[in-house]
Amino acid sequence: MERWLNKVAVVTGASSGIGAATAKDLVLAGLNVVGLARRVDRVEALKQQLPADKCQYLTAIKCDVTDVESVNEAFKQIVTKFGGIDVLVNNAGRIVGGQLCTMDVAEVQTILQTNVMGVIHCTQHAFKSMKERSMNGHIFIINSIAGHNVVSGIYGQTPVTNVYSASKYALTAITEIYRREFVGLETKIKITSISPALVETEMVGEHLKRLAKDCILSPHDISNAIMYALSTPPHVQIHDMIIKPVGDVF
Repeated sequence: MERWLNKVAVVTGASSGIGAATAKDLVLAGLNVVGLARRVDRVEALKQQLPADKCQYLTAIKCDVTDVESVNEAFKQIVTKFGGIDVLVNNAGRIVGGQLCTMDVAEVQTILQTNVMGVIHCTQHAFKSMKERSMNGHIFIINSIAGHNVVSGIYGQTPVTNVYSASKYALTAITEIYRREFVGLETKIKITSISPALVETEMVGEHLKRLAKDCILSPHDISNAIMYALSTPPHVQIHDMIIKPVGDVF
C-alpha cells in the first residue's frame, strides 16, 4: 500500500454503509479521501470516528451522481484542490421495491441514473485525470451478486427488485468494457468489480436482515476487499470479485 500514501481517493455514496466504511479505511491507510454524497453532513460526521490526526484527510463534497452538473462541479472541486484523482470507488447505488411491469417509470429511470449512468459519468472524470497525469490509478465498481444472477426476491412472493439486477448486470459488462478500453488506450489503469451478497446497510430492509440472520456481510468486509485489490502489485489486476457470507442461502 506504500505507493498509495498521500494519493487521492474519491468514494461516491460515502454517507453510509460500504461507502462510509471504505472512506474510513482508505484514510487510515494513508490516502487523502474525498467522500461524495447527497447527505454531506453524514460524511462530515464520519470525521468524528477517525483518529484526531486523521480527520483532515477526509473531505466531504455534496454530490448527486444522477445530476450531471452536480458531478461536474464536484470533480472540478476535487481537481482544483488536490490536482487529480488516483483512486475512484463507484459505490453510490439505489434500489426501490416494486414490479417492473407496474412501477413508476420515473423511479426506474432514477435507479438506472444512479446505478449505471452515475458510474459512467464519475469514471469518465477519474479516467481523464489519470490519463492526463500518466497515473496508473485504480477504479472500483461496487457491483452485486445481482449482477451475475437475477435476484427474484423471497421464495413464493412476487419479486420486488425490478430493474436492480438489470442495472447490476450492466455494470458486469461495463467492467469488461473498461478493461479493454484502458488497455486499448495504452494505460495501466486497473478496473475492479466487487460483487457482494447481502450486506448490512440501509438499503437492505429489516425483514430481509432478520431472514438472513448471521448470513450477512458487514460494510467493512467489502471495504477489506477493496483494500486487498488496491494492495496488489502493479502487474496484478483483481478483475471481478464475488463475496458471500458462509452459509449464504440467497
